[in-house]
Amino acid sequence: MKITLDWLREHLDGDYEVADVVATLNRIGHEVEGVENPAEKLAGFRVAKVLTAEKHPQADKLQVLTVDSGDGGAPLTVVCGAPNARAGLVGVLGLPGAVVPANGMELKVAAVRGVESNGMMCSTRELQLGDDHDGIIELPTDAPVGTPFADYAGAGDPVIDISITPNRQDCMGVRGIARDLAAAGLGTLKPLAVPTIEGEGPPATEIRTDAPDACPAFYGRTIAGVDNKVATPEWMRRRLEAIGQRSISALVDISNYVMFDLGRPSHIYDRAKLHGALVARRAKPGETAMALNGKQYALTDRMTVIADDREVHDIAGIMGGEHSGCSEETTDVLIEIAYFTPERIALTGQALGLTSDARTRFERGSTRPSSTKAPRS
Repeated sequence: MKITLDWLREHLDGDYEVADVVATLNRIGHEVEGVENPAEKLAGFRVAKVLTAEKHPQADKLQVLTVDSGDGGAPLTVVCGAPNARAGLVGVLGLPGAVVPANGMELKVAAVRGVESNGMMCSTRELQLGDDHDGIIELPTDAPVGTPFADYAGAGDPVIDISITPNRQDCMGVRGIARDLAAAGLGTLKPLAVPTIEGEGPPATEIRTDAPDACPAFYGRTIAGVDNKVATPEWMRRRLEAIGQRSISALVDISNYVMFDLGRPSHIYDRAKLHGALVARRAKPGETAMALNGKQYALTDRMTVIADDREVHDIAGIMGGEHSGCSEETTDVLIEIAYFTPERIALTGQALGLTSDARTRFERGSTRPSSTKAPRS
C-alpha cells in the first residue's frame, strides 16, 4: 500500500519527516518496501515560455521555437512537432541532461533535420502526468518562468510503499497507518470529522440485503443534482496519481479517495440506470455480470451480487458493473456502502480470477462495521 507524507499529515499531527515515518513503521512491523520522491524524476524540467514559433525549413510538421527558460540567458532554440506549439505558450521545457520519465531517454543538444535543438517541450504523457500526448503542456500564462516544474506542480511529496500483512486489515487506509504511528509515539492522531447530513424526503431508491449471511450490512444514500463534468479537485487528483491511481472522473475519484484514505470501499451508481430496489443477494444459476473491466463473468449461487429488479450490476465487494456506471451525463446517484463476509469475497475472487483494491480490503475484513445488523435505508 502506498501513502504520501502530505496525505499522512491530514491525519497525524506532529513534527516528523519521512525518515521518522519509515523508521517507526519498520519498528512496529510494517515493512517499508521503498520511498520515492516524484520530484527526482522531474529534475531538469522547468516552466518556460515560447517566444517565437517558425516553420522548420526542412520539415513541414516541425517548428523551430525560441524559448525563454528563465535563467536570464539568451533564449534557447528548440525543435518541436506539437500542433499547439505557438508564441506566447507557457509550458514545460526539458533541458539537456534531463531524463524523460516516460521512456528513460536522456535529452541532449542535437540537430533535428539540420537545426540544433536544445531540449524538448513536453507533453503530459512524457512526464507521466496523464495520457495526453496530442500536444505539449499548456500552463497558465502567469506561471513563473524558470521555476523548476516539480516545485510548480507540487510534486515534492514523498511516496512511501508499505507492505501490509494480512492480519493488519485495519491499516489498509492512510488513517489506519496514522493511528498505528500515533500509538507508537510518532505524532498525535487528529479527530476524524464526520458531519451529520440530514436527508430530505423518503429514500428515492429502496436498499436491502436478502443475503444477511454474505452481506450483513448494506447502506445507501441518493444524491440529486450532481455534475460529473467538473474536474476532480487538483489536490485529490495529485494524491491519487502519486499512489498510482489514474484520475477517471470526479465521482469515481471521490470513491477511490475515500477507500485509500479510510480503507472503506464504496460504489456509486447512476440512479437513472437502476430499475426498482437495489438488493444484495446470492447470484442465481446461469446469471452473468459485465464488470467494469469489460469482461463477462459467469456466476454461481455461492457468489454475492448487487442487483435491481432487472439485472445484476455488481460482483459484490470485488468489482462494479458497466451497466450502471456513472458518466458525464450522470445527475442523480446512489452511493452504496456495505460489509461483505470476507471468506465469501475471497472464494468468489479466486473462482473468477478477479482482483481489485476493494477485494483486497473486503477479504481481509478491513471494513467490518461495529454492528452486523442488516439495515435498510
